[in-house]
Amino acid sequence: MIDSHTHLHLCAPANDELLAAARAAGVSRILTVGLDGASSRAALDASTQFAEVYAAVGHHPNEASSFDEDTLTLLEELAAHERCAAIGETGFDFYREAAPVEAQQRAFRAQISLARRTGKPLVIHTRAAERQTLALLASEAQGLSVVMHCFSMAAQLQECLDRGYVISFAGNVTYRNATELADAAKAVPAERLLVETDAPYLTPQAVRGQPNQPAFVAHTAAFLAELRGVSLDELARTVERNAARVFGWR
Repeated sequence: MIDSHTHLHLCAPANDELLAAARAAGVSRILTVGLDGASSRAALDASTQFAEVYAAVGHHPNEASSFDEDTLTLLEELAAHERCAAIGETGFDFYREAAPVEAQQRAFRAQISLARRTGKPLVIHTRAAERQTLALLASEAQGLSVVMHCFSMAAQLQECLDRGYVISFAGNVTYRNATELADAAKAVPAERLLVETDAPYLTPQAVRGQPNQPAFVAHTAAFLAELRGVSLDELARTVERNAARVFGWR
């Protein structure tokens, strides 16, 4: 099993305990994702300390006001490391409006360019900004490997699939009122499917009320397996194979 998107720097307890619990749950690969320069460096540090951890380095749209040339220089330095498997998360977030649209556009465009220069996949965050996110990707991210993290835009699923994007589902797909999202998760072709925690957020329904952690990806995977009418072992093999292809890990 894999967790294609988590934030170890925000999770409790300490990384060694989190990783021990993940191993016990059968999780063999984890992508821990930076939200700014400092957390991207922390993600890369974790990836060098734990064999199953890889890093994504990026600058979250909610933090875009602090994105500048120094940030981009740091991300470029971190992205060159062999344990960096992706760029992001980046995109648009118009739900919280924590950063001006212009700042989000600047950070988004810069990270698309970084993904192109490094040849690494681009991890996308989008909230209350579906059309704007897809429009910018269409104009500037052609030919890139794109992962739609914490997929929530069920109405745009076919458009994302037509563009070749990889679709990653988090614990919110398990929620009882998430029927449209569950329908989307059932429809995604097997070769485009990933599973994630987005820990410490979006704890799966089976353990809701607890802070999320990488080990809990097993609950979301079990939900998806039942939804799609396959065994958990088969789904685990599918997402392991997809993640290895997308992120280039072994």
